[in-house]
Amino acid sequence: MTTLTPLLTRIADALDRLAPPKTGKITLSDSTAYVWDKAAERLRAVDPVNRVDLGLLIGIDQQKQTLFDNTERFARGLPANNALLWGARGMGKSSLIKAIHGNLTGQHKNVLLIEIHREDIDTLPLLMRALKTVRHQIILFCDDLAFDAADSSYKALKAVLEGGLEGRSANILFYATSNRRHLLPRDLMENEQATAIHGRDVIDDKLALSDRFGLWIGFHPCTQDDYFQMIEAYIQAYHLPVQWLEVKPNAIEWSVTRGARSGRVAWQFVQDLAGRLGVSMHH
Repeated sequence: MTTLTPLLTRIADALDRLAPPKTGKITLSDSTAYVWDKAAERLRAVDPVNRVDLGLLIGIDQQKQTLFDNTERFARGLPANNALLWGARGMGKSSLIKAIHGNLTGQHKNVLLIEIHREDIDTLPLLMRALKTVRHQIILFCDDLAFDAADSSYKALKAVLEGGLEGRSANILFYATSNRRHLLPRDLMENEQATAIHGRDVIDDKLALSDRFGLWIGFHPCTQDDYFQMIEAYIQAYHLPVQWLEVKPNAIEWSVTRGARSGRVAWQFVQDLAGRLGVSMHH
């Protein structure tokens, strides 16, 4: 037995090294934005953040004001709601969250933006526990959130949003974007309802996930006028040496070939335009 002891000790040491570190305390740098690294169980600083100026988000004035007011109250330590930004693709849902955070950091340096990837939602309770010791106002942000029928990680999100016995920390807010109003497709909810003993309970459980968000902010496809205004604003902001009326026919053609008009399509057109003009898009 004694001859086995050194070998067992080495095996135990190797297993300790392989095991991920236990998340006790989160360490922060000087950054105001981070991405949750699930594998390493740590926050990775993001600097600079990929975002556009708040003023360049056009055609979503009401959505902008609603989310800004909610976030600004939160930054001041006042009560605020979790928010679900849902609706049309490419209309600035995630851009708005990042732009508002960027706008507020000048005055409120204590506000952190932490992105958690959709596939890491099951570790949300772990992250929340680790953040309890952090003395900042924290916006947790998940882009393109949705669940399919086989995915049970929505339960982790539901538990966090409703707080359970522990309750959601007053210094943590959760913002999510989704292309759909309900985070599970209705046909999948109905399938589960049909096969469950208490079918109504199942569909209520899934619908209740969206209900946990105090704010629902809808985004709609943009009009042609909004699309034109977006492009004009980008041309001015990035000082592109071109007149809007010169490029208007190209802008129309670009949206027709893409089969869509949106903020994202406008940005892609301007990127292409700047490239053809030989102009860098860095501010």
